[in-house]
Amino acid sequence: MLHNKINFKKYLSIILIAIYCIFIPISTQAAKKPITDEKTIDEYVNIEWWKGFNDPILLDYIIKAIQYNHDLKTATLKVEETTENKNLKRAKELPSIGVGAVPALYKLPGATSSDGLISLPIYANWELDLFGKNRDRTKSMDKLIGVSRQNERASYISVLSAVGSTYYNIVKLDKLIEIQEDIIQERKQIFDLMKLSNEQGLVSTADTVSANKAYIRSNTDMIELKKSRERLLNMLSVLIGESPENNKDFKRIAFDDLTINKDIPDCISSDVIQARPDYISGELMLEKAGLEVRAAKKDFLPSFNILGLISFSSTEYLKTMNWTNSVALLGGSALIPLFTGGSRIANFKLQKNKYNQAIENYKKTWLVSIQEVNDALCDLKLDNEKYLKTLESYNLDKQDLGFTQMKYDEGIISNLDLLQKQESLLVTQKLLTTDKTDYYINQIGLYKATGAKIN
Repeated sequence: MLHNKINFKKYLSIILIAIYCIFIPISTQAAKKPITDEKTIDEYVNIEWWKGFNDPILLDYIIKAIQYNHDLKTATLKVEETTENKNLKRAKELPSIGVGAVPALYKLPGATSSDGLISLPIYANWELDLFGKNRDRTKSMDKLIGVSRQNERASYISVLSAVGSTYYNIVKLDKLIEIQEDIIQERKQIFDLMKLSNEQGLVSTADTVSANKAYIRSNTDMIELKKSRERLLNMLSVLIGESPENNKDFKRIAFDDLTINKDIPDCISSDVIQARPDYISGELMLEKAGLEVRAAKKDFLPSFNILGLISFSSTEYLKTMNWTNSVALLGGSALIPLFTGGSRIANFKLQKNKYNQAIENYKKTWLVSIQEVNDALCDLKLDNEKYLKTLESYNLDKQDLGFTQMKYDEGIISNLDLLQKQESLLVTQKLLTTDKTDYYINQIGLYKATGAKIN
């Protein structure tokens, strides 16, 4: 008898250890696995494309955004959250096992004293997923994890695109402020000459007032340019996870050192569109909705459960784990709800409705993807043409200024005429600066529209 008791204890211990070793790692595996490693991030953002700008300062900001941007950290945590939600769904596929301890004090009729009792119940319940209903719902969560990863990827692309666009707009404003300082000086000289000529009766007071207004307006434009640059510096600070108080120390390339060295593609392959995060997400959501419809159908089928219970009870603690002091139960059930108030039918119709919505969203995503890629490519091509035309106009203005300078040197025209021609050239230079920056930003727009899948 002693031999049987010892064997039973060993058998029970082996079962409990096996349960711990098998099921506990399953629930913690996803939490231990890193969500987004360095290789995955590189696939997300196509870091080689950013290196193509040949700007180490920009690349440094890109890396800082990857490391410290809080929106990106939140997106990664969302993936982890969805993974844990999947673990909750998967738990329904596994048996539930519990162990308890029930100490008690009792007194029997006719007895003059009370006795102590300790009971150790062990129970297990398992719904046999014969029709795969719970498995379908777990698979649907796998699709949702995929959607979360695509949303994370979209966040990386969006944030880095914002970093690049903000950076180049700051570089543009640096140049515009530099040009605006020259314009202010030109308009100040023009106003001084107009004022002097007015005092001598050579020009009207109205012309002098107009020159003064132009000078004041140039100073107002300078204030707006500086305000815009300060706001963009603050924005860049947040994007790279730093305090805006540090933006005075932010480095950037000089505008005149920018070189346009990226080719403009003639067309974009449809394979690129199919690799966009929103397109893949729409596809996964459609698959998820299909699994939910299938699971809703299976709710009409019976459910099968296995129930096991064993309880050891004894008035002596050392004799508790004894087969002779045990109560054991092993059973099963097959249940099918006959009336649930129409909830199963309503749930089935609801899931079909969601499936139809997913189809429409999938179709729309395809069309929007084509539109955004075509828009980005169109903007890039046409703005490049615009830049080349503005550059041609700027070069002609420079030649014109050269002729004007010769006329001034020969005494044919006045200094006022020369200053006005110089101001006209500066205004054209501002347009050229904006058009050149637009080209860089449009490159980034095409990068974003193609989901970073661009060379």
